[in-house]
Amino acid sequence: MKIKRLLIINLFVLFTVTAIALIKNENKMEQRITFITLGVEDLTLSTEFYENKLGWKRSPISTVNIVFFDLNGIHLSLYNRKALAEDATVDEAGSGFKGFTLAHNVGSEKAVDDLINDLRNKGVTIVKEPQKVFWGGYSSYFADPDGNLWEVAFNPFL
Repeated sequence: MKIKRLLIINLFVLFTVTAIALIKNENKMEQRITFITLGVEDLTLSTEFYENKLGWKRSPISTVNIVFFDLNGIHLSLYNRKALAEDATVDEAGSGFKGFTLAHNVGSEKAVDDLINDLRNKGVTIVKEPQKVFWGGYSSYFADPDGNLWEVAFNPFL
């Protein structure tokens, strides 16, 4: 009887603690990204870049107005820049550094060199040549047709 009572008390405490934890977290945003959408000037040109230069495959849910690429749990979408700005209710004007980069990590310095050389041979604009970087890794940058910067990096700490 005493064991039963202790079990019931423990279950009640566990249930209460779990309920409180759920209530406390109900207003927090889950820590994940589902989509990264790039506003592009020319959807056809950008789609050709990602398919032909990077070798990515378009998702079957793509339409004539938006193109999706599945990236192992995250989706990259390409959408008309003006329409994306309108959807977000912001001005589309802006140039120069966009304040973010996208990164693709590889397994070695040689893999960085090989990928950058392959992209260069396909006519991709290399913004920064492969080199050792201050944080202990090795990286390079290239740009897509809209100037979005992609870092190709080897991070020995991952």
